Amino acid sequence: MTRPNRVWRLAKRPIGEIAPGDLVLSEEAAPTPGAGQILVRNLYLSLDPTNRIWMSDRDQYMPPVEIGQVMRGGTIGVVEQSNNPAYTPGEIVQPFLSGWQDYTVADGAQKLPVTKDLPPLAFMSALGMTGATAYFGLLDIGKPQPGETVVVSAAAGAVGMIVGQIAKIKGCRVVGIAGSDEKCRWVVKDLGFDACINYRSENVEAALKRECPKGIDVNFENVGGDILDAVLANLNLNARIALCGLISTYNAKEPVPGPYRFDALLMRRALIKGFIIIDYFPRMGEFMAEMGPWVASGRIKWKVDVVDGLENAVTALDKLFTGGNTGKLVVRIAPEP
Repeated sequence: MTRPNRVWRLAKRPIGEIAPGDLVLSEEAAPTPGAGQILVRNLYLSLDPTNRIWMSDRDQYMPPVEIGQVMRGGTIGVVEQSNNPAYTPGEIVQPFLSGWQDYTVADGAQKLPVTKDLPPLAFMSALGMTGATAYFGLLDIGKPQPGETVVVSAAAGAVGMIVGQIAKIKGCRVVGIAGSDEKCRWVVKDLGFDACINYRSENVEAALKRECPKGIDVNFENVGGDILDAVLANLNLNARIALCGLISTYNAKEPVPGPYRFDALLMRRALIKGFIIIDYFPRMGEFMAEMGPWVASGRIKWKVDVVDGLENAVTALDKLFTGGNTGKLVVRIAPEP
């Protein structure tokens, strides 16, 4: 039986914000698994700022998605058909970047230890790539010490919400930066941040001086631009900055200037290091060994913002750039089995 497969393909490279026609949704025949392969029916699609980077032809850490190709993206799915003895139909798996589509064929995929307490969505949040990004970026680069002050931009986002909670576990004062009073209340009241600054209603540099009276020791940076400049103005000696993302610049039509407060890195002898989570794949066992118990015990909370329907993937992605999401943003492609 031929299965229909809805597929989003990149039709042209966006200029500035993603516009109608940049990606096109079509219906095709689902792929057929060959010898040793599996057919996965995708249940959830991860939406991330890096999706916008992949659409461009700028310098990046992976080859850009080519015109006409299936849009790249992370998914969680269920094995529908298996020609591989290591996989059984019905298993919940995570292929590597299978794309914006209903079905994908893979040589293999990571099996997920799904339970009643750890549903599939946990592995798109705290126990997935965003959780690992928070874990390694903060601990490997930020190296927070008890009593230090950690500032997290995009604090109510997929990565930021996890970063702040890990920093609290490590005994730090944690100050978030988010885009609404509601988000700030959530990260303080529910996630345990010590304070949160609404960048839309406050002068961030002045607010950081107020909320970080002893200065900033660690910054987990997801935004860049004016937010990063405000942080640089408040750094302590030997501060560390884990540069995870620069979402404020991803829709820019022209090259973006670097930080205006760049001199602070010299004067404060600070470290700034960019990182990409794929660099840490060999250490994922280390991450799961520590994060798993934190999540299971409730020390780390996670939240997903679910948009229904693969057909809504493009409009949903825009929420990342307007601040419309809270927590990890995903598209539900199909109901869980």
